[in-house]
Amino acid sequence: MKLTSKQTSTKTLADLYRALDRQHAVTITYLDQDGTETIRTIEPHDIRTTKTGRIEIRAMCRLRGDARGFLLHRIVSYTCHRIGFILDRPEATTPAGKGIVARSEKQLIARELGRDYFPRTTTALAA
Repeated sequence: MKLTSKQTSTKTLADLYRALDRQHAVTITYLDQDGTETIRTIEPHDIRTTKTGRIEIRAMCRLRGDARGFLLHRIVSYTCHRIGFILDRPEATTPAGKGIVARSEKQLIARELGRDYFPRTTTALAA
């Protein structure tokens, strides 16, 4: 188990990126907003920066069985495993209840750029 308070955020991120790349599960001790510590095994699939500048790990949570976001500064400790992913994560580009059909490479690129750069309320993107 690695304590995040005894290492840099860069080291923690490097370990989490490695787990993401290798598709290995990670067990974390996480501090909730109310101060409660929980132990969860997660399957990280994305690391991003929030609008407020915080680093968020998007992962499938084996405890809840769905996609969750975990803020890096709230992870107290972690252990990287060699256990592979077992949960199916939802497709990031799929709007709720609808499948996306990309008929061309340009359309697929436009949808991906729209997902990253346009507000979430925008559903119709020009291809």
